[in-house]
Amino acid sequence: MSERILNESEILERAGRRRVRKYGGGLVLSEKQERVLNWWRRRNCCDGIICDGAVRSGKTWSMSISFVMWASCTFTGHDFAFCGKTITSVKRNLVVPLMRTAKKWGFRVKEYPSKNYLEISLGRRENRFYLFGGRDESSASLIQGMTLAGVLLDEAALMPRSFVEQAAARCSVRGSKLWFNCNPEYREHWFKKEWIDKAEAKRILYLHFDLWDNPSMDKDTLKRYCRFYSGTFYERFVLGRWVSTEGMIYPMFSRERNVCTELPESFEKYAVSCDYGTVNPSSFGLWGLSGGVWYRIREYYYDSRREGRQRTDEEHYIGLERLCGGTEPEQVIVDPSAASFIECIRRHGRYRVTAAKNDVVSGIRRVAGAISTGQIKIHESCGDCIREFGLYRWSENGGADVPVKENDHAMDDVRYFVSTYLKDRAEAFFVAALPRP
Repeated sequence: MSERILNESEILERAGRRRVRKYGGGLVLSEKQERVLNWWRRRNCCDGIICDGAVRSGKTWSMSISFVMWASCTFTGHDFAFCGKTITSVKRNLVVPLMRTAKKWGFRVKEYPSKNYLEISLGRRENRFYLFGGRDESSASLIQGMTLAGVLLDEAALMPRSFVEQAAARCSVRGSKLWFNCNPEYREHWFKKEWIDKAEAKRILYLHFDLWDNPSMDKDTLKRYCRFYSGTFYERFVLGRWVSTEGMIYPMFSRERNVCTELPESFEKYAVSCDYGTVNPSSFGLWGLSGGVWYRIREYYYDSRREGRQRTDEEHYIGLERLCGGTEPEQVIVDPSAASFIECIRRHGRYRVTAAKNDVVSGIRRVAGAISTGQIKIHESCGDCIREFGLYRWSENGGADVPVKENDHAMDDVRYFVSTYLKDRAEAFFVAALPRP
């Protein structure tokens, strides 16, 4: 039986009832954050901890501080690991917040950027913390052979299973512990089935964080998160549930809200997004910014099967010039696999060309948010784009979040544009010192 979906007013009501504890320096902690900070102090405690749940629920910060506290109070002269999807995400999510607050907590941190490790001291105890990125299957070899006293895996569900399990296997020092943190993915994801569902058998403490477990979340911010996401992404990122995607990818798209019949008289700047195809259709969109909204002004959509012949790179380039007309786009964002077309645009020297970011699920989430918040609008003349919004669907096979590879060409070029111009906005998070016991 599926859980009932909480609405905005219910989430705000629960946030109003949350229990918090105030400390010196303006630090406020929720009950779950306090539990994360202290679980390892108990006798016969578990061999690790998993925290999952809503975005911005305060789990990452509390886990990273607790991980360093535990390591520094338990070991000296040992090696540990901070792991994330990439080295960049490890530094952004874990290292930068830690560096900002380390002194207040009594830690001394020395960073070695070229070697990707930190030396962290507390009193006379000093340990080394290596930074690893678990981007793909080959990443497991990076951590193989190490002997660790503990590992923190941030965004664990985004890493390959081989990397996560290799990192866990490296923790062979007596008293070592595992720390996992992630946002939910689809219901049949290997991390949920092998770690969360088996947490008790593995002697792992499992804590689920809700959006209201972050004391820094005020009501206006909570409202914005509730309105930003919809459908599956609302359940995952606001309610923190492991749910599978089904049916239409953009059920929130409607002609009444998202399609315009008139365009602004002028635009502040322009951009073009391109999904390139030879046998498959090519879809290009011209976008203009006005009053904080990006409008898809017009499009170029060429389906070789429908037209009965394929076009060359030069012919598609002529279509790009006609699409731009008298405008001067600040960049043309192109499908990164379209190397020959990218080179064709560069050779002409008229437009600045950029290879698009092709993270499919994250890009779909951003597009869904842009549709829901009105950050993008589609002019009624862009018929193929509007048609695809109504046909773009999730695959029913395999369990993973994979769109059906049909009616997805305009959807890809829209995703490339949104991923470049409407990136996620990180929220500020203030922390201060909690007196050490």
